[in-house]
Amino acid sequence: MPSPLTPAQNESLVAAIRQAEITTSGEIRVHLEDTCPTPEPLDRAAQVFAELGMHRTAQRNGVLFYLAWQSRQFAVIGDSAINSAVPDDFWEMTKEEILAQFRNEHYVEGLAKGIKLVGEQLQRYFPYDKTTDENELDDAISFGGGMSA
Repeated sequence: MPSPLTPAQNESLVAAIRQAEITTSGEIRVHLEDTCPTPEPLDRAAQVFAELGMHRTAQRNGVLFYLAWQSRQFAVIGDSAINSAVPDDFWEMTKEEILAQFRNEHYVEGLAKGIKLVGEQLQRYFPYDKTTDENELDDAISFGGGMSA
Protein backbone atom coordinates (compact mmCIF):
# COMPACT_ATOMS: atom_id res chain seq x y z
CA MET A 1 0.00 0.00 0.00
CA PRO A 2 1.39 3.42 -0.82
CA SER A 3 1.95 6.04 1.85
CA PRO A 4 -1.10 7.98 3.01
CA LEU A 5 1.14 11.04 2.91
CA THR A 6 1.69 13.22 -0.11
CA PRO A 7 5.34 14.01 -0.82
CA ALA A 8 4.76 17.52 0.58
CA GLN A 9 3.23 16.11 3.79
CA ASN A 10 6.11 13.66 4.16
CA GLU A 11 8.62 16.49 3.77
CA SER A 12 6.64 18.63 6.22
CA LEU A 13 6.91 15.96 8.91
CA VAL A 14 10.61 15.41 8.26
CA ALA A 15 11.10 19.19 8.53
CA ALA A 16 9.21 19.19 11.85
CA ILE A 17 11.51 16.44 13.14
CA ARG A 18 14.62 18.32 12.03
CA GLN A 19 13.37 21.55 13.60
CA ALA A 20 12.60 19.80 16.89
CA GLU A 21 16.03 18.15 16.94
CA ILE A 22 18.04 21.35 16.29
CA THR A 23 18.22 22.27 19.97
CA THR A 24 18.47 18.83 21.54
CA SER A 25 20.48 15.65 21.57
CA GLY A 26 17.17 13.77 21.48
CA GLU A 27 16.03 11.76 18.49
CA ILE A 28 12.51 11.64 17.06
CA ARG A 29 11.09 9.17 14.54
CA VAL A 30 7.67 8.68 12.94
CA HIS A 31 6.55 5.23 11.80
CA LEU A 32 3.43 4.66 9.68
CA GLU A 33 1.80 1.42 8.66
CA ASP A 34 -1.61 0.43 7.37
CA THR A 35 -2.86 -1.69 10.27
CA CYS A 36 -1.53 -2.54 13.69
CA PRO A 37 -0.57 -6.25 13.83
CA THR A 38 -0.91 -6.38 17.64
CA PRO A 39 -3.98 -5.75 19.81
CA GLU A 40 -2.29 -2.81 21.55
CA PRO A 41 -0.62 -0.04 19.50
CA LEU A 42 1.77 0.69 22.37
CA ASP A 43 3.07 -2.88 22.14
CA ARG A 44 3.60 -2.47 18.41
CA ALA A 45 5.29 0.89 18.96
CA ALA A 46 7.72 -0.82 21.35
CA GLN A 47 8.48 -3.46 18.69
CA VAL A 48 9.09 -0.80 16.03
CA PHE A 49 11.19 1.22 18.50
CA ALA A 50 13.47 -1.81 18.88
CA GLU A 51 13.47 -2.64 15.15
CA LEU A 52 14.58 0.91 14.34
CA GLY A 53 17.39 0.68 16.91
CA MET A 54 16.05 3.66 18.81
CA HIS A 55 17.25 2.21 22.12
CA ARG A 56 20.83 2.61 20.90
CA THR A 57 21.04 6.40 21.27
CA ALA A 58 23.86 7.57 23.51
CA GLN A 59 21.56 9.30 26.00
CA ARG A 60 18.55 6.94 25.67
CA ASN A 61 16.35 9.86 24.66
CA GLY A 62 14.65 8.68 21.48
CA VAL A 63 10.91 9.15 20.90
CA LEU A 64 8.73 7.27 18.41
CA PHE A 65 5.36 8.36 17.05
CA TYR A 66 3.53 5.28 15.76
CA LEU A 67 0.41 5.47 13.58
CA ALA A 68 -1.50 2.57 12.03
CA TRP A 69 -3.32 4.51 9.36
CA GLN A 70 -6.22 2.27 8.33
CA SER A 71 -6.96 0.82 11.75
CA ARG A 72 -6.72 4.31 13.30
CA GLN A 73 -4.39 3.30 16.12
CA PHE A 74 -1.73 5.56 17.57
CA ALA A 75 0.97 5.51 20.24
CA VAL A 76 3.90 7.63 21.31
CA ILE A 77 6.77 6.01 23.18
CA GLY A 78 9.99 7.35 24.65
CA ASP A 79 13.20 5.70 25.76
CA SER A 80 14.15 5.33 29.43
CA ALA A 81 15.97 8.64 29.95
CA ILE A 82 13.24 10.82 28.47
CA ASN A 83 10.58 8.78 30.29
CA SER A 84 12.23 9.42 33.62
CA ALA A 85 12.74 13.14 32.88
CA VAL A 86 9.32 14.32 31.71
CA PRO A 87 6.34 14.90 34.02
CA ASP A 88 4.21 11.81 34.69
CA ASP A 89 1.32 13.08 32.56
CA PHE A 90 3.45 14.25 29.62
CA TRP A 91 2.89 11.29 27.29
CA GLU A 92 -0.85 11.21 27.90
CA MET A 93 -1.13 14.99 27.43
CA THR A 94 0.88 14.80 24.21
CA LYS A 95 -1.21 11.92 22.93
CA GLU A 96 -4.43 13.84 23.65
CA GLU A 97 -3.13 16.95 21.83
CA ILE A 98 -2.37 14.81 18.79
CA LEU A 99 -5.65 12.90 18.93
CA ALA A 100 -7.59 16.18 19.06
CA GLN A 101 -6.11 16.97 15.64
CA PHE A 102 -6.69 13.41 14.39
CA ARG A 103 -10.39 13.63 15.29
CA ASN A 104 -10.65 16.46 12.75
CA GLU A 105 -8.67 14.38 10.23
CA HIS A 106 -5.67 16.71 10.58
CA TYR A 107 -3.15 13.88 10.78
CA VAL A 108 -0.04 15.68 9.61
CA GLU A 109 -0.83 18.69 11.79
CA GLY A 110 -1.39 16.41 14.78
CA LEU A 111 1.90 14.62 14.32
CA ALA A 112 3.71 17.93 13.77
CA LYS A 113 2.21 19.32 16.97
CA GLY A 114 3.29 16.22 18.90
CA ILE A 115 6.78 16.43 17.43
CA LYS A 116 6.99 20.07 18.53
CA LEU A 117 5.83 19.26 22.08
CA VAL A 118 8.32 16.41 22.38
CA GLY A 119 11.08 18.58 20.93
CA GLU A 120 10.45 21.20 23.62
CA GLN A 121 10.80 18.59 26.38
CA LEU A 122 13.88 17.09 24.79
CA GLN A 123 15.44 20.55 24.56
CA ARG A 124 14.65 21.18 28.22
CA TYR A 125 16.12 17.93 29.52
CA PHE A 126 18.65 17.09 26.79
CA PRO A 127 19.99 20.35 25.34
CA TYR A 128 22.15 20.24 22.25
CA ASP A 129 25.90 20.13 22.85
CA LYS A 130 27.82 21.08 19.70
CA THR A 131 30.94 19.27 20.90
CA THR A 132 29.35 15.85 21.32
CA ASP A 133 25.94 15.70 19.66
CA GLU A 134 25.26 14.17 16.29
CA ASN A 135 22.12 13.05 14.49
CA GLU A 136 22.10 9.40 15.58
CA LEU A 137 18.92 8.29 13.81
CA ASP A 138 17.48 8.88 10.36
CA ASP A 139 14.88 11.66 10.29
CA ALA A 140 12.94 10.03 7.45
CA ILE A 141 9.48 8.62 8.08
CA SER A 142 9.63 4.83 8.30
CA PHE A 143 6.90 2.60 6.91
CA GLY A 144 5.73 -0.91 7.68
CA GLY A 145 2.91 -3.29 6.92
CA GLY A 146 3.35 -3.15 3.17
CA MET A 147 3.54 0.65 3.02
CA SER A 148 6.24 2.54 1.19
CA ALA A 149 7.22 6.14 0.77
